[in-house]
Amino acid sequence: MPSGETIRPAKDARLDKSAPSGSGFTADSDESGKSHTSVSGVIRAYADLCKLRIVELLLISAVPILFLAEQGIPSLLDAVIVIIGGTFAAGSANALNCFIDRDIDKLMNRTRERSLAQHRVTPHAALVFGVALGVLAVGLFAAFANLLAAALTLGAILYYVVIYTMWLKRRTSQSTFWGGICGSAPVLIAWATVTNSISWAAFLLFLVVFFWQPPHFWALAIKYKDDYARAGIPMLPVVAPMRRVLGESLVHSWLMVIASVAVWPLATTPLYGIGAIILGSAFLFEVHRLYAAERRGAEVRTMRLFHGSITYLTFLFLLVAVDGLVQ
Repeated sequence: MPSGETIRPAKDARLDKSAPSGSGFTADSDESGKSHTSVSGVIRAYADLCKLRIVELLLISAVPILFLAEQGIPSLLDAVIVIIGGTFAAGSANALNCFIDRDIDKLMNRTRERSLAQHRVTPHAALVFGVALGVLAVGLFAAFANLLAAALTLGAILYYVVIYTMWLKRRTSQSTFWGGICGSAPVLIAWATVTNSISWAAFLLFLVVFFWQPPHFWALAIKYKDDYARAGIPMLPVVAPMRRVLGESLVHSWLMVIASVAVWPLATTPLYGIGAIILGSAFLFEVHRLYAAERRGAEVRTMRLFHGSITYLTFLFLLVAVDGLVQ
């Protein structure tokens, strides 16, 4: 997930004459009118729209699924389509999210340095870029994988943009929970790419990521709750007491671990099963520790859970991949 960024005063942006024609890129100029833009700056600005750190997390859960679904080394074509198509799909959803949220991004310390908030990309260019990436993603899955994978990809993009960003995010404190559907979709997309179907094992791994997202993101939102309050976003840590946030995180964490272990008898060996129990126990220990600290009235620092949750997801899905290879 995106982390805090250094804040610099916003500057008036002028159209950059050195940027590639039609790029939709804007940049600052000094008092002499000299432009500070380069082609690399244009690339960085559009990459920023894609939120590549989030894309990386999505691929962490998608690529290992290929090995389990194949029960061995997946085909190079499937791997390339999931990596490139998945990157395009996530980039599309994130760019369109930036387009819709550009009014609130400039109000939040954590997001005010994003390309649209700093006028490094025009809104029209961001919209076209996001739609183009989505079309490419769905087209790649339809042409080189199958229609089920393409339909799931399209559904995930539309859900994130329309249901989550345009509707849930500004209306309910449970937006993170319900928004987790699109964040978990790469698991199903990767499985469908290999098998042209959805199995119970794939659905359970979908649930692992689905239940993982609330404790992961709420840990970050607790630190930046003033940001969300300033922007008028009813994130759970903004509208609810800390004890409720950690209590709900605890429930989701237990459901996540249960789902992860339930995969064992359906599709994996003891290598994965024992590893899932060990990783899940460590995750639960940290969430219980935070909840106990809150009950004692002690200071609660949640960023260790935030970073630890990424480690958990990475190693759990690494076990998925290794288990797929050894079967």
